[in-house]
Amino acid sequence: MSREFEFTDKHFQQIRKRVLEHTGIYLSEIKMDMVYSRLARRLRQLHLTSFADYLELLQRSDNSELANFINSITTNLTSFFREKHHFDFLRSTVLPQLMQLNAASKTIRIWSAGCSTGEEPYSLAITVKEAIPDNLGWDVRILATDLDTNVIATGREGVYSLERVSGLPSAMLQRWFCRGKGERAGFVKASSALRDLIIFKQLNLMWQWPIKPGVDVIFCRNVVIYFDKDTQRGLFERYANILRSDGYLFVGHSETLYKVSERFKLLGKTIYQRTA
Repeated sequence: MSREFEFTDKHFQQIRKRVLEHTGIYLSEIKMDMVYSRLARRLRQLHLTSFADYLELLQRSDNSELANFINSITTNLTSFFREKHHFDFLRSTVLPQLMQLNAASKTIRIWSAGCSTGEEPYSLAITVKEAIPDNLGWDVRILATDLDTNVIATGREGVYSLERVSGLPSAMLQRWFCRGKGERAGFVKASSALRDLIIFKQLNLMWQWPIKPGVDVIFCRNVVIYFDKDTQRGLFERYANILRSDGYLFVGHSETLYKVSERFKLLGKTIYQRTA
């Protein structure tokens, strides 16, 4: 296949090694074309003529390109209320249970790990708001983190095209989003009531977490599929350590903790509860 830039197997191996080191994501051989396509854009933007020059740039001690490199490689696919049964279970079972268990402190802590452009944490916020009336005085906080600084910025702004919210019921859309006017026509913005619940932060799951133990719920969906088994084992061990003793972990539809962690029990439909 003819390419604008020479891209050898050696280039790919160097890139996949760096990606694994910085993100824990394992890139299989079939991702070679994807990697080329995404990074070729960076070469053009930086006016570089070869992948050798780009790799040299990444190795510099004053490297400011690393964030763009990671943002280019990571995949962000999400939607509002994706895998709706998770939010139904959160509303019907988890939140009522937490309101009993945490009645003294009136606090609930939820972590959306790998939040992408924010659709998941806003779906969580809507679920919380519709399940727990404001007049009850509960302090609920949703931490939304992602490796990609660009998607974090999108989530923090809370602005989405009408196409992105087209699957939401009209009553929900009217209650929790404001329609844009003028230059913002064709877009909606999440209400301040939702945005006030969520803290968006850039975070690398492979690094140290500035998160206190005692988290009630973790959503980490369609994230670990990019990690090898050893990385998954370490990640789920760390999740268990910061969850409350009976806390909940939600993973993606194609993910499983089978032969990866013995600290959770499966409740069904990729919903787990910590047991040890």
